[in-house]
Amino acid sequence: MERAEFYRLTGVVLDLAVEAHDLLRGATRQEVPGVREDKEKYANATVTTITIFNAAGAQAMGKPQGTYITIDAPALRYENPPVHEEIASLLAQKLGVLLQKWQIGPSDPVLVVGLGNWEATPDSLGPKVVNQFTVTRHLLKFAPQNLPPGTRPVSALAPGVLGTTGIETAEILRGVVEKTRPRILIAIDALAAGDLGRIGSSIQITDTGINPGSGVGNKRTGINIETMGIPVIAIGIPTVVHAGVIIYEVLNQLQQAFPGTNINLDQIMAQNLARNVLAPFGGNLTVTPKEIDDLVHNLAWVIGNALNRTLHNTLLQAGAAVPLH
Repeated sequence: MERAEFYRLTGVVLDLAVEAHDLLRGATRQEVPGVREDKEKYANATVTTITIFNAAGAQAMGKPQGTYITIDAPALRYENPPVHEEIASLLAQKLGVLLQKWQIGPSDPVLVVGLGNWEATPDSLGPKVVNQFTVTRHLLKFAPQNLPPGTRPVSALAPGVLGTTGIETAEILRGVVEKTRPRILIAIDALAAGDLGRIGSSIQITDTGINPGSGVGNKRTGINIETMGIPVIAIGIPTVVHAGVIIYEVLNQLQQAFPGTNINLDQIMAQNLARNVLAPFGGNLTVTPKEIDDLVHNLAWVIGNALNRTLHNTLLQAGAAVPLH
């Protein structure tokens, strides 16, 4: 059975556009109509940019039209501060590209939102990022004399999740956007990967917004330009993988190691596997590494560092005290 069909039957949702693109092209490697892929190589990272141009490309990919930039950097999973700083700089550069696309000026107000649940470590990336960069909106209001001219008003919010607040995140954010009037919203969230190797090592940046919880089967109201009324840039890093991915990989490698086994997955077998193996969890089990605490801490630092570099260029040029570490 093809990987795409197995994922569909077992409920695996691919948050990363680069994975959806690879899956769609399959073994033919033929480009998808309405979609373009560009690659860049760096010393410690590979950058893949997927651009969806039209409705046909959006329908084929199952994702909105827009730009999806993925930074693959396996070194993010290890304690390597110089490389982390390098990846943060690269992330800041790519984030700046999307800000320019939406004509966001150096002093335009920005709202940064950390999506996710403080109490669940794999889902705590967004809230932890909020503590890793500098907010200035209040300083510009109450102590403007302490900041250089042109300082950008940046505000931040970690709104929690529906299960603890009883309020849809999109509803909270609509109210905040209406009152604070930012020019753009930057949302950070943990994602679900379709490849075990991407956990904690791939960063996706997109200007199409985000649907919180979609990767783990929770359907929430989208946070995008349609619902917020302003452009939304989403930054996400996979911290979990669906158990269905692991089942498929084990079967696939078993076939490769023992070609004579001749395991032919059909629709009935795939459904039985998902039902029997994942039954104790209602068919929807996600898995995360045991070192997820350290991983999320380092990833939050990288994103916070990149946000400071991108949003506080005026402060950095003026030599003001912006905590980059």
